[in-house]
Amino acid sequence: MRESVQKDSYSNLRHKEKELMKVTVKVSRVSKVVKGGKRFNFSALVVVGDGKGRCGFGSGKAKEVASAVKKATDQASKNIIRVPLKEGRTFFHDILGKYGAGEVFIRSAKKGKGVIAGGTMRAIFDVMGVQDVVSKILRSNNPHNVVRATFDAFKNMETPRLVMKKRDKKNNSDNLGKILSGDDS
Repeated sequence: MRESVQKDSYSNLRHKEKELMKVTVKVSRVSKVVKGGKRFNFSALVVVGDGKGRCGFGSGKAKEVASAVKKATDQASKNIIRVPLKEGRTFFHDILGKYGAGEVFIRSAKKGKGVIAGGTMRAIFDVMGVQDVVSKILRSNNPHNVVRATFDAFKNMETPRLVMKKRDKKNNSDNLGKILSGDDS
């Protein structure tokens, strides 16, 4: 009975993996000098997402590129988070994310602006399904630091509904509807 449960969870993981989009951000070759010569290993950084506001990242190391990418993809699919999106295309507010020496700034944009971002952040926004955003990598452009700083920014994102709840405001559906739809009138 226990084996069937494990098989079911494994098949569910495979099913979820098929519907996720995957982008390999970086693959690095690392060499170690030993007595007989050099030994090469590969490390991979991968981001995955469903195109509807869910995304995750992972890194993996192996002796072959394919194995490293697979390990990174498996880790990324386990670490998926949901990010609140305004109208399913941009973010609710501007935010700064930090990790180590990496720092990123993410700004919401009007409809039709497009994705204005560097390569690493563009990959994240593409797998998330964000259509309009302006972003800037401010300090370190190391892909690992940029990815982690971007996910730090995502964790600090708030929706208008959450802010209203924190401030103990009544849920005024008229005002909240205008905020969520993007009407500035």
